[in-house]
Amino acid sequence: MSGSHIVIEHVGKVFTAGGRDVVALKDIDLDIPRGQFTCLLGPSGCGKSTLLNAVAGFAPPTSGSITAEGQPVTGPGPDRGMVFQEYALFPWMTVEQNIGFGLEIKGVPRDEIKHRVSELLKLLSLSDFRQRFPKDLSGGMRQRVAIARVLALDSPIMLMDEPFGALDALTRRNLQDELLRIWAELKKTILFVTHSIEEAIYLADRIVVMTYRPGTIKRDILVDLARPRDPAAPEFNALKRELGLLVMEEQQRHHSDELRMAAVD
Repeated sequence: MSGSHIVIEHVGKVFTAGGRDVVALKDIDLDIPRGQFTCLLGPSGCGKSTLLNAVAGFAPPTSGSITAEGQPVTGPGPDRGMVFQEYALFPWMTVEQNIGFGLEIKGVPRDEIKHRVSELLKLLSLSDFRQRFPKDLSGGMRQRVAIARVLALDSPIMLMDEPFGALDALTRRNLQDELLRIWAELKKTILFVTHSIEEAIYLADRIVVMTYRPGTIKRDILVDLARPRDPAAPEFNALKRELGLLVMEEQQRHHSDELRMAAVD
C-alpha cells in the first residue's frame, strides 16, 4: 500500500432536526492508504453512515474537507462506488442488464460491456443467473449483483454501508469471504460500515471505532491477525472483547442521552 487514497480532515456535520442543531460528526481526521480495507464500527447514531455518505459525495460536510484520488470530494464521482444495505437493483432488468447498466450510461461499446459483464458474472458466481430478474433471487444473490454492478465501473474505491446487515448468518459469512477474495484480487480501497464487531475483525485491516453523537474517532486499531481469520481463535476473541467494551461504552452513552432527552420533552 502506498499513498493516501482517502483523506478526511477536520470533518464536521451538523443537521437541523425539530428546531435543534444536531452535531452528527465533529473534527474527524482519517487518512486511508490505497488498498486498505477499513471498517467504521460503532452503535447506531455514531455517524458511521453520515461519514460514508460524505466520502461518497451524497451529503457534503458542514466543515472540513475530504479528498479521494487526490481530488476534493464535491459530489458523487466515478472514483467511488457505493454498495448499500438495500440492494438498489432495477426490478425490470435481468442480472446482466443490472450489472451492465452503469457502463451503458457511460457509453461503453456494447462488445466491451458484454465482456466485462461476463467476467463479473464468473467472478461472483452468477453466470447461471444472468437472465434472472431480482425478484427471482435470494437476498445474498441480489447483493452479489449489487456488488458486481459497482465493480463493473472499476472504481478504485468501494464504499459499503452495512451491505450484509439484512442477511442470515451463513449467507453473510459466504459473502464476507467472497468480498475478501475480490478485494485481494482487485486491490480496491474499501471503506466499510458495520455495527458487527465480529464482521469488522473478520474483514478489516483497520477498525475505526466511533463515539456516539457527536461522532468522533474513539479508537483507531490496526488488525494484526493473519488471514484467513478464525473467529474461534484466542487472539480474535481478545480483540473482540476489547472492541466490545469500547462499543458498549458508546451504547450506554446513547441510552443515557435518550433518557435525558425524554425527560426534557
